[in-house]
Amino acid sequence: MQNKVGLVFTEKYREYNFGTTHPLRPLRVLLTYSLMKQLGLLENERLKIITPRSCTQDELEAVHSKNYVEAIRKLSEDPEDRSVNPIMYNLGPGDNPIFKGMYDAASLICGASLTAAEKTLIDDDFPITFNPAGGLHHAMKNKASGFCIFNDIGVAIKHLQKLQKDIRVAYLDIDCHHGDGVQWLFYDDPNVLTISFHESGKFLFPGTGSIEERGEKDGKDYAINFPLLPGTNNKMYLKLFRKTVPRILEAYQPDILITQLGVDTYFNDPLTQMGLSLQIYRDIAQTMKTCAKEYCQNKWLALGGGGYLMSVVPRAWTLFLAKMLEVELENKLPDNWMKEVKEQVPHEDTPYLLWDRGDKTAVDMLSHPEAAKKMIEYTNELIKICEEKYLPSLKKR
Repeated sequence: MQNKVGLVFTEKYREYNFGTTHPLRPLRVLLTYSLMKQLGLLENERLKIITPRSCTQDELEAVHSKNYVEAIRKLSEDPEDRSVNPIMYNLGPGDNPIFKGMYDAASLICGASLTAAEKTLIDDDFPITFNPAGGLHHAMKNKASGFCIFNDIGVAIKHLQKLQKDIRVAYLDIDCHHGDGVQWLFYDDPNVLTISFHESGKFLFPGTGSIEERGEKDGKDYAINFPLLPGTNNKMYLKLFRKTVPRILEAYQPDILITQLGVDTYFNDPLTQMGLSLQIYRDIAQTMKTCAKEYCQNKWLALGGGGYLMSVVPRAWTLFLAKMLEVELENKLPDNWMKEVKEQVPHEDTPYLLWDRGDKTAVDMLSHPEAAKKMIEYTNELIKICEEKYLPSLKKR
């Protein structure tokens, strides 16, 4: 019998909504579901759509402080509540605007990731589960950050630790922004290995994720960072990814792999400066799937993340789901979906292919040979750091 794939989805995801002018729009997830459906993936006999539950206050407080959870609840009921100072919790105009109903919206996303984690751990028929609305990796113990109210990843990991004592979790984050919230939550925990590939904090929010951030106390050596130069392209990224991730996971031997699949590393993303095309996500997905099978007890929990082009995120996450299901898709898009994109996001170029091949960034590299040389040397240096520092410290344990 073939293993199944769970997709956690509900129309209520649309309620996590900071407003029409905010970069993180629920439309990303709704267009993703629409594309998956129109390409026939939701009718695949191996796929099961799972309805999430909301998480409880106790489950939230396993990660977040009681005061913070209570502040979110109060402001959710009344955004003008004068008994709460929103600035204390990094809430207000800008990245994390207050909106009515935000407590329920955020706890549903946490509950969805928790539901997915539980399914992957307990049900051997579902070694892979995907919650595209999850991946809110910036939220801290006491404050919101980077569009993230609650940290659904932290909530899911704490739930797994409750279900199985001494479980070893490998968390792999490919969002263009450093996975800081998750790293700091488990910075002293040797049973949670955090690995983050991101644009260097020298150039991008949140400014963290240097190679010197390695964990502390019992968790020393269990935080691994690969800060990348702006403009890093498919070829460089894939070389680094394939030469490091499998070896790290082989050394750590986790019980489950959790991945944050932010796709704001796309070359045209409005908030970042990386140089990847959609084609690379097919390759990354295959490497993740193989690693989960070979080194992570065949258990893979996938969560969404960043990505701020409404026409790009759905295609990338559809490519991930297709790999999970072992379905080979043609490189074309349904007419109805293209029409949907044109109507919903008229300011974006309407795509005609499911994935692009990275020609633009390859041409950019050819026209800037000195910059390309510097990036290649830097990427090779990161591989060397992994071989000489990261791997030996994991293997000696």
